[in-house]
Amino acid sequence: MTKPRLMRIAVVDYGSGNLTSASRALSLAAQRAGIEASVTVTADPAAVEAADRIVLPGQGAFADCAAGLIAVPGMRQAIETATAAGTPFLGICVGMQLMAERGLEHGVTRGFGWIRGDVAEMAAAGLRLPQMGWNALDFAPGGHRLLDGLQPGDHVYFVHSYALVNGAPGETIATTDYGGAVPAIVVAGNRAGTQFHVEKSQQVGIRLLSNFLCWAP
Repeated sequence: MTKPRLMRIAVVDYGSGNLTSASRALSLAAQRAGIEASVTVTADPAAVEAADRIVLPGQGAFADCAAGLIAVPGMRQAIETATAAGTPFLGICVGMQLMAERGLEHGVTRGFGWIRGDVAEMAAAGLRLPQMGWNALDFAPGGHRLLDGLQPGDHVYFVHSYALVNGAPGETIATTDYGGAVPAIVVAGNRAGTQFHVEKSQQVGIRLLSNFLCWAP
């Protein structure tokens, strides 16, 4: 009997994001899903392009993360090429924001343009920024494979002052409420992103990561 090939999971290292936490969470998610996987934190574009799953963490300012990605020669193009060929992608926090058309923090910065909309400072209806801490997800059960096993009201961990605005309704599969509805999970084809930190969201985050690893868009 042929042994199943290891799933190669690349966590992109471009100087931003909780790389160790993300890689540990992905390893646990693979174990929970019964998937033989190799999780690699890498700044090598060739490794990213050859991966079976690409994860882009991010924290800080949109412009800084975009600049950090460009500063790794060939990395942005490797991500573009691999995802255009169908490799499933998950952006975390600012990694999700980079999927948008533009970021409006510290000027105007171009994103990947995979989802419609800009990333702008949250109105938050007078609430304190950043939104920091646990908040509930709102979504239609059964609406997407990434939501399998999750329930509306499940809490996940957010840290952000900027969020997606003017997005396409069909690309947002879950929201949270922070002075109004805030996009929490977005999907466009084989590219997905979470505004919250899945790696800090305990069992809900691990379940979502397991779903991502099992996802065949």
